Amino acid sequence: MAADPYRYFRVEARELSDDLAGGVLDLERGQDPDAALARVLRAAHTLKGAARVVKQAGIAEAAHALEDVLDAHRADPAAVPAAAIAAALAEVDRIDAGIAALPASGPPAPPPGTAAPAKEPDQPAIVRTDTADVDDLLEAIGEAQTHLAPLRRGLDELDRIRRGIDLLRAQLDAPGAAGTRDRWRAVAAGLGDDLAAVTHDLVRSVEHGERELRQIRGSAEQLRLVRAGSIFPTLHRSARDAATQVGCRVAFTGAGGDTRLDPHVLSTVYGCLLHIVRNAVAHGIEPVGARRAAGKPDEGRVTVEVGRRGTRIVFTCRDDGRGVDVDAVRRAATRAGIDTASASPADLAALVLRGGISTAGTVTELSGRGVGMDMVRDTAARLGGEVTIASEPGRGTTVELTVPLSLLAVESLLVEAAGTLAVVPLDAVRQCLHLEGTGGGTIRFGAHTVPYLPLATVLGTRTTDARVAMVVSAPAGTAAIGLDRVVDTTTVVVRAVPPLAPAGAVVGGLCLDGEGNPRIVLDPAGLVAAATRGRAAVSEDRDVAAASRPVLVVDDSLTTRMLERSILESAGYAVETAASAEEALAKARDTRYGLFLVDVEMPGMDGFTFIEQTKADPVLREVPAILVSSRASPADRERGRQAGAAMHVDKGAFDQNELLDHIGRLVASG
Repeated sequence: MAADPYRYFRVEARELSDDLAGGVLDLERGQDPDAALARVLRAAHTLKGAARVVKQAGIAEAAHALEDVLDAHRADPAAVPAAAIAAALAEVDRIDAGIAALPASGPPAPPPGTAAPAKEPDQPAIVRTDTADVDDLLEAIGEAQTHLAPLRRGLDELDRIRRGIDLLRAQLDAPGAAGTRDRWRAVAAGLGDDLAAVTHDLVRSVEHGERELRQIRGSAEQLRLVRAGSIFPTLHRSARDAATQVGCRVAFTGAGGDTRLDPHVLSTVYGCLLHIVRNAVAHGIEPVGARRAAGKPDEGRVTVEVGRRGTRIVFTCRDDGRGVDVDAVRRAATRAGIDTASASPADLAALVLRGGISTAGTVTELSGRGVGMDMVRDTAARLGGEVTIASEPGRGTTVELTVPLSLLAVESLLVEAAGTLAVVPLDAVRQCLHLEGTGGGTIRFGAHTVPYLPLATVLGTRTTDARVAMVVSAPAGTAAIGLDRVVDTTTVVVRAVPPLAPAGAVVGGLCLDGEGNPRIVLDPAGLVAAATRGRAAVSEDRDVAAASRPVLVVDDSLTTRMLERSILESAGYAVETAASAEEALAKARDTRYGLFLVDVEMPGMDGFTFIEQTKADPVLREVPAILVSSRASPADRERGRQAGAAMHVDKGAFDQNELLDHIGRLVASG
């Protein structure tokens, strides 16, 4: 594939566009207007030249038009009229549209025509360097680190040999070895000395390599971080446009812009911050007349502050507006069927984070549909963070969004249950307790009772007597997860789960351990939800729970078992799992299942043989079976059909909805 001809222009153009937007907004509010105008004209001139070099005539024309608009005001930058500001911002929008339209490769795009101001993008181009290259570097370093594990094993082996030599020496000193004692003792001593020297050198080499890799990785992780302030110009522009729409005046301030964080985190929270800022203007800042009557300045203040709190980033948006109208929230909540009779003002303010609660009297582009803040809440939860809201009538509202500093390297706890190792983000772990008894589906944690569920049950493996309760927290609550043991703390690089997993699955990602073996990364929110469901299930009537037969998922891959289990449970099915065909047969003879979902390639008995044996069993032959495998050749499909499979699903062309449709029909017909 041809190299991207706009790779460097795209980075430079986005930086210059941000300079243009920030400079024009500084002109509007009279902040050092001479310097602001000079900065804008310089950036426009630079962008115009760069755009012409890469044959982007539309961007060059917009930059030239912006120069023309503002050049007429060189004599008095402090008096640039509102019409000129609006015209300049319109040209910035044209420039942004042209940059967004740049193709990844190939011939230049046709020049964009004059257009109305572009809608703000779903996420800004906040990454000013090519982080893909940095990500590749980090991945390579991570893989290099895995190669140190065999060296460590080699050191262990050398140590074993050294102990053998020590044993040889002891035997040579035994009675009856006098004839060969001196000669073999000299040989053993020489080998021991050589081995000790080699071991010492290997230890030094491995430790040095580990140190260097840690330093390189730390440097690379810092390199890929971006300034939080890169989104301030867009937020400022959004506040300005919202104020124009609702008829008020707003001064936007960004603080903590030098705080650096993962670009993927910043890109994800960008949409949340846009909505929070718009909300602050649309629902908080009063018209000029109302502010004067309340003794406030004509201009409302909206501030977005960014700061670190340990390993997390906190985005705080404050306004000095009217605050949350708790009476309006109460009325909206009542219309939505929510009982607010005993709700405090703080409780009512927090209801804004729920979907369907809007205090706006009419529907506009900015407000009135009751959606938005629930999106902020859900996005924070997806990142492993949270959002809170506090308000004081007549004084303003504060919204605090807290998210992890990075989605790349995560400090984690390595845990074990029923022989399975898994990883849990350390931020979510409140405490690990010695387990003496659970009282059923709950456990005491401090002054509270929290739901309890063994991790072996969550993973669908053979249940053992858990000895440790790991207390985890998520935005939806707190739960205790039963473990066999806590193995260690570790830093892992989390990789995305394949697109099989639905929202809410307990598997939040995958990682590689020091030897390159895959490990599942458990999602704290999914664990809390699973434990909560487990407690509810304990209290349900057993006859109701037995109304439908469970599905048995058979696969030797833990990841695949968990993904398929999550899909089925999200669709309302009861699910059990087996790690082998032999285990599945044993379970099938003890439990009546509604369907078998079976892998083909497994150690020992394969999926074809499993289905053949169930079809030969008078009790099991009526249970339908679906094969889910990467083996999907015509011969494999025919083999499955002859064995008795009702369906053969190709893992490489997996359609979740289609699979659920087939399962629904098969279970219903059974």
